[in-house]
Amino acid sequence: MGGSLKIIYAGSPEYAVPALEKLIESGKNVVAVITQPDKPVGRKQILTPTPVKLCAQKYGLPVFDFKKLREHVSEISELGADIMITCAYGQLLTEDILKIFPDGVWNLHASLLPEFRGASPIQSSILSGQPHTGVTVMKTELSLDTGDILLVKRCETGSLTCGELSAKLSLLSAEAAVEAVNYIEKGNVQLLMQDESKATYCKKIHKSDCKIDFNASAKQAYLKIKAFSPEPAAFCAFNGVQLNIFNAELYEDVSGAGGRAGEVIFADRRGIAVACGEGAVIITELQPSGGKRMRASDFVNGRKIKAGDVLD
Repeated sequence: MGGSLKIIYAGSPEYAVPALEKLIESGKNVVAVITQPDKPVGRKQILTPTPVKLCAQKYGLPVFDFKKLREHVSEISELGADIMITCAYGQLLTEDILKIFPDGVWNLHASLLPEFRGASPIQSSILSGQPHTGVTVMKTELSLDTGDILLVKRCETGSLTCGELSAKLSLLSAEAAVEAVNYIEKGNVQLLMQDESKATYCKKIHKSDCKIDFNASAKQAYLKIKAFSPEPAAFCAFNGVQLNIFNAELYEDVSGAGGRAGEVIFADRRGIAVACGEGAVIITELQPSGGKRMRASDFVNGRKIKAGDVLD
């Protein structure tokens, strides 16, 4: 260890771009970038590179988009890198890959490990109502997100949607990446084992997970809307039309509002207040099927939704 480590960076979505940029702009020796293959996007299925690939090309870095990384061990080895930093890369690393890097493979994970190991840490932290989340830099092992911890950066969850919190954590990941490399270059690596007794796991989110259950509490409905915004988006139906719901508030004054679960309490410039099994939520932003994303108040004006109507 020591000196300027040769780094391979592996990442794919927009979330992983700031960390790559920060490493480069901090003068770190990024020798190559690995990302997922180009994918067809949109109605015309245009083959589109990942945001990380575009970033790497902008800086003139060699970029590899292997379909199966495990089949390219010798090519990765020939790059002679000391460490690999991964951030939302999207492929599991095999032992052959991990062995290549003398100073380790380090992952930027978007939770306070050992909480929320797995595929949807940001959504899961919002869903569970956690007041804080953060980014953990851990040494990658074969098993899922179990490696020893190098450093942690925390932030408040607040009332942010998943999209807003992702943007915040993405910038935090960038800071963490540079700090981690500084520690490793100085040989100042003090690792903390994860407490297995506190480990929780989260799965990949599917659209079917996003249906709002108004029989549940208002807090549960509210957290689901926040956790799945902007995608895949929580949803319900009104008169047979699916509504994707992007934002909401808790309705504090439900005294005497009555109404069965799913019933509209009011629909006006404030939004659409909907009774839940316990309490109520005010939907403030939505998108009807086939329509555009809009403020709920604009939907009220155009669709004649009113108190007494039912969402399901």
